[in-house]
Amino acid sequence: MKILGIGNAIIDVICKISEDFINKNNLTKGTMKLIFDENEFKNLSSNLKIEKTISGGSVANSMVGLSQLKNEVGFIGKISNDNFGEKYEDGLKKENVNFFYKKKKEILPTGTCLILITPDSERTMCTFLGTAGKIDEYDINLEVIVKSEMIFLEGYLWDEGGPQKAFEKAINGASKVAMSLSDKFCVDRHKPHFLELVKNKLDITFANEQEIMSLINTDKFQEVISFAKQIKKTLIITRGEKGAISINKDIVTEVGVGKNLNIVDLTGAGDLFASGYLHGYLNNFSEEECLKKGTEMSSKIIQQIGARL
Repeated sequence: MKILGIGNAIIDVICKISEDFINKNNLTKGTMKLIFDENEFKNLSSNLKIEKTISGGSVANSMVGLSQLKNEVGFIGKISNDNFGEKYEDGLKKENVNFFYKKKKEILPTGTCLILITPDSERTMCTFLGTAGKIDEYDINLEVIVKSEMIFLEGYLWDEGGPQKAFEKAINGASKVAMSLSDKFCVDRHKPHFLELVKNKLDITFANEQEIMSLINTDKFQEVISFAKQIKKTLIITRGEKGAISINKDIVTEVGVGKNLNIVDLTGAGDLFASGYLHGYLNNFSEEECLKKGTEMSSKIIQQIGARL
């Protein structure tokens, strides 16, 4: 198999909202809020008009993108044997993603993410991880990892305890490891652990400008480039309107983004960028072609609702 993703198995529930909804519910626009109380989550979601539901999670979105580009892909993520769990598994199967997890009835339900889209196209996410965040080393299928050319992990999944053990088992069994830092919230919460991963465990790190600058405590982008050259790993950084840049050992490659895009929803932009880049990487494209494929995929996805092309 080309690539195996390991991440939060979360069913996405996409809803359009007003700016008012953000203020009334004390949400910070453009961020991801983790909700730990099941009742709080039910209250928040009770009055929303659902546009559609999708088998999501950051890495799962990336695997679907890679599958659509005709790569053989797999995914491991923890779900419960409930209605959303069944929908989740079916959704991945329809996208030709091999799902390597045997679901059973868990104490917590299948993870759910409300993707709230304001009129300015910003996405604000409220995630109730449910059983997704309870992944541990026993959920990781080592046989599948060994048979994969590389694995792709997400910062959203990392946590101390079970998830950390799952990461360690997966990383130790893998030929190559890529990971997305996911969100500035995750970086700030787990900074020492993420820094250790980026410096010593990962072959490829995906981040946006804010995430990587927060990780190394700088406000100067030049320091990011120096850091990447120093650790001699591959860093792939998306910079919004400035395009994307990769620092691979001492080589810096930059590409721009398309002009006059009709942006309707930024959901999945980073996930699909990773799909495009990794497609190139797995199929021996040049560094510039990998970045271009990433920006092509992310440019397409932001011109429609949701994280599926």
